[in-house]
Amino acid sequence: MGMDVLLVLPVLIPFITGIVMLVFWGRRDIHRALNVVGAALLLVAGIALLDGVSRNGIQATQLGNWPAPFGISFVADLLSAIMVVITGLTALAVAVYSLGSMDEARERFGYYPLLHIMFMGICGAFLTGDIFNLYVWFEVLLMSSFVLMALGGERAQLEGSIKYVTLNLLSSALFLSAVGILYGAVGTLNMADLSQQLSLLNQPGLVTTLAMLFLTAFGIKAAIFPLFAWLPASYHTPPIAVSAIFAGLLTKVGVYALIRVFSLLFVQNIALTHGLILALAGLTMVTGVLGAVAQNEFRRVLSFHIISQIGYMIMGLGLFTSLALAGAVFYIMHHIIVKMNLFLVSGVVHRLRGSYELKDLGDVYKVYPWLAILFLIPAFSLAGFPPLSGFWAKLMLVQAGLQVEQYVIVAVSLVVSLLTVFSMTKIWAEAFWKKAPAPTQSNTQSLAFMVVPVVGLALVTVVIGLSVQPFYDLAQRAADQLLNPAEYIAAVQSASLALR
Repeated sequence: MGMDVLLVLPVLIPFITGIVMLVFWGRRDIHRALNVVGAALLLVAGIALLDGVSRNGIQATQLGNWPAPFGISFVADLLSAIMVVITGLTALAVAVYSLGSMDEARERFGYYPLLHIMFMGICGAFLTGDIFNLYVWFEVLLMSSFVLMALGGERAQLEGSIKYVTLNLLSSALFLSAVGILYGAVGTLNMADLSQQLSLLNQPGLVTTLAMLFLTAFGIKAAIFPLFAWLPASYHTPPIAVSAIFAGLLTKVGVYALIRVFSLLFVQNIALTHGLILALAGLTMVTGVLGAVAQNEFRRVLSFHIISQIGYMIMGLGLFTSLALAGAVFYIMHHIIVKMNLFLVSGVVHRLRGSYELKDLGDVYKVYPWLAILFLIPAFSLAGFPPLSGFWAKLMLVQAGLQVEQYVIVAVSLVVSLLTVFSMTKIWAEAFWKKAPAPTQSNTQSLAFMVVPVVGLALVTVVIGLSVQPFYDLAQRAADQLLNPAEYIAAVQSASLALR
């Protein structure tokens, strides 16, 4: 299969899956089967794309055979390909989990087609080489994610959805404004072309203003300090399968966009922009983990942890060295899997105990020791315990910080790790260890569908931790590509020349 086809398959597969489901509207059995098949095919396509990029370098194709910068480029470097693989993995996990956790009413009202249209938007955002097209893909995933969050119409859902969509629409408006000013300044929207044109633009004030606009727009989507209020207000309201995919993937699209534009486009005034990003990283870590410590609901604790962990990812971008960016890439890989798994575990606890409130839970370790182990693996990994994946991710970032003598951010990251342990211990003590406050009735209906993805993701976390070298090498190569934009630009130019 040609690389041109592989580049568009991660967008086409969920799109076709969603369309076929719409053709069979009302056929819940067909939707459930297609849901798993489509997610599995997306994972296979992602692995094939990553293999191709790893062997042959950055790949690009021009949609509609229009050469860059006039046509829309699809570009896959190692970072894009890694993100597509993780999208496929999480899609498959949530597809299987949904079979056991999603209620029939939501399934009949388009839950599965919406899920796959969202995956299409996510993969499109990872692969596009055009800044306006990135905006379009953001809107595709925003529309589908908004409906997924509101689907069911419960009061808490609608309340969370309004906060979610309002701030994300503000982000989109800022993004579109920045794109308009950018196009007015340099006359192109192709990111490879923008990289060259911005380096020639002798207007540092304008470039800095554009950088701040993009930082704010993507900062809202990534939930960095102080733009994160929408996330803990909304992520605990939808069904757990939706919460899990949002927690794992959606904010990382914003992080990916930040890494892409601040490694490819805005690299002139590194001291200012990356210094600011580093300060925001520290504040994001601290406010997120303090919020988690103060919560008493399983999913709200985990929601605040998302914010805290985003701080580590943009710490790597702020440090902006080869090891730091490799640490950020590794951290994203580790975090998506671990965070999603913790949400899935909370859903299993809810199925067995009937509540997400920590005060109402208890005795889970005594009655379900296997579930306690499945919680401890991602919890320890999130906190950075060796030899799990989170330890290696944090070690890379700490080493990178020490190399460039950024001792404050290193100290902050270590203190936040300790507070992460504390808040995980709080969940353990309340939900798993203490005696249950009242007798509970277990509901084990369709539990196997929910447990299998949890076990699978836990195994992935352990494998990454115990055989870290290939994953470290992959992250390091992705970082080296990010620090060398010439390779990205050359791939797009080569794809365009092939058309002429």
